[in-house]
Amino acid sequence: MDLKIKGKVALVAGASAGLGLAAAKALFEEGALVAMCSRDEERITKAAHSISKKAEQVLPVVCDLTKPGDIDKFVSAAINAFGKIDIVLTNAGGPPLGQHDTVDEETWSLGYNLTFMSAIRLIERVVSGMKERKFGRIILSTSLSAKQPIDSLLLSNTYRSGLLGYAKSISKELAPHGITVNTVMPGYTKTERLNYLAEGLAEKTGRSTDDIFAEWENKIPVGRLGKPEEYGSLVAYLASENAAFITGSAFAVDGGQAAGVL
Repeated sequence: MDLKIKGKVALVAGASAGLGLAAAKALFEEGALVAMCSRDEERITKAAHSISKKAEQVLPVVCDLTKPGDIDKFVSAAINAFGKIDIVLTNAGGPPLGQHDTVDEETWSLGYNLTFMSAIRLIERVVSGMKERKFGRIILSTSLSAKQPIDSLLLSNTYRSGLLGYAKSISKELAPHGITVNTVMPGYTKTERLNYLAEGLAEKTGRSTDDIFAEWENKIPVGRLGKPEEYGSLVAYLASENAAFITGSAFAVDGGQAAGVL
């Protein structure tokens, strides 16, 4: 299937590994030019070179998504390199583990800037150009926790659910301008983030990480963890011309784990 995104410019946040890197690869393989960011220069450069070593195709940018100024630089670098931004995937490393009695105000603030405001700031900085060109694909990467809260992930449960409301709200405002807004909610997927969660739970409970991974897999109807490329494929489709009639929707990529009907 030709997704008709050859020559489109994609901005992919949090793309040095895991889901962000998988999305950047999927978009590039469909012909998009990709600007991708991470806080770590070495990691984002290595990730970009794993896709293409040609600067005119893939641009690695150092960006701390908790800092508005860094987000400005990320967007400006992409526009300077490629002339425009057609597609944006908001994505950031998940906030720390925690429950109501263990999360202090400083940690709430960190999660707010990393998980919630980074997405809003990225979108605010690209939407005017999309309106001018009458085309845009805004995709917010959240989590299964946005739909079905996960134990010990209070910050993620709270802020990612808020992004669902934000995405639905702006989807109606932007639809007349040819801009779609959708959310992707990955479940348990083989990434560094999942290793971090397993190690954190193991330390807290005294269980082995193998037991924790086995428990997660048992909760998933398809009987295994997700693959990053499966998530990337959905992102590429939602970024395409073919998905022009899909907006304001939230898609679980979780092997059927979410228990709700919607």
